[in-house]
Amino acid sequence: MLKLVQIGMDEAETVWQMQKSAFAELYERYHDTETNPACEPLEKTEQRLGMPETHFYYIVSEDEKVGAIRVYDANDGTPKRISPLFIAPAHRKMGYASDAIREAEKIHGADNWELMTILEEAGNCHLYEKMGYHQTGFVIVINDKMTLVQYKK
Repeated sequence: MLKLVQIGMDEAETVWQMQKSAFAELYERYHDTETNPACEPLEKTEQRLGMPETHFYYIVSEDEKVGAIRVYDANDGTPKRISPLFIAPAHRKMGYASDAIREAEKIHGADNWELMTILEEAGNCHLYEKMGYHQTGFVIVINDKMTLVQYKK
């Protein structure tokens, strides 16, 4: 059974290393230095972990950390955000991402969510659409290979 386990500030480097590994393939594909989490410094992860609105969780299956999800939830009526969500390469296509979203929605509420993902990554778009998210029409062109698209639920 999958569970979400809160990540503490003392685990910033571990989650940062996991994030770099998880997003390396996308960086190689799109060369999006400004937006790819694999390119972020450790300090960015530490900053996120220190935000009171941030809830960063390991995605754990059978006592193994298979990924992580960060939920930004200000508890003020503004949309909650998923940013980032990642699964370690060896654990992809096993349903962990959708299970993690379901668990996050159990904790933070099932409605009023938003996120951005890569339009060219059909698997990511399919995941979010399967989970009830809909494209808003807001896009950001990062480069000639990559466009970010907003989803809401």
